[in-house]
Amino acid sequence: MKQQSDFGIDYPIKRETAPQNFLKLFYPFHYSVGMAVEKHLSGSNLTRHQTVILWIIHSKGTDRNTIHRKTIERLIGEWYELGSPAISKVLRAMAEKDLNLISIKESKASAREKVIRLTKKGQATVNEMMERTEAFIALISDQLTDEEIANGMEFMSRVGAIVEGGFAGRKE
Repeated sequence: MKQQSDFGIDYPIKRETAPQNFLKLFYPFHYSVGMAVEKHLSGSNLTRHQTVILWIIHSKGTDRNTIHRKTIERLIGEWYELGSPAISKVLRAMAEKDLNLISIKESKASAREKVIRLTKKGQATVNEMMERTEAFIALISDQLTDEEIANGMEFMSRVGAIVEGGFAGRKE
């Protein structure tokens, strides 16, 4: 049985020490793994903000294609400390002829609200992002057993559902 991991996790794993052990993994997982995945999503052509916006549209948008600007603003604001003017600047650049990744239209419900939609080039870019990043993740998966992959995916799925469900944000 393991006694301690490379990251200082104490074995055997116990519920009582899970919070401390989880925090020991925060830096390597959030920063090291997260930044490596983000780097592969970005490739050589996209800024970090452009990458996040494309990923938000793909992950949270209707049909993985369309989303309200205010939703992008709320979600990217949770990811980065980026204000409305900066978001507008990034969106405008993404809509310009040079990039042509998104279109920005007025909402049918309100002229003040904007609807962001991936262009064909934007959808192709998201597809390339995913293919490139899936290949990177496959290199990682090749180093893991089927059981490790299954357990890790189940754990991340459950934690994500709990956090996105609002539970983890409550103050006791």
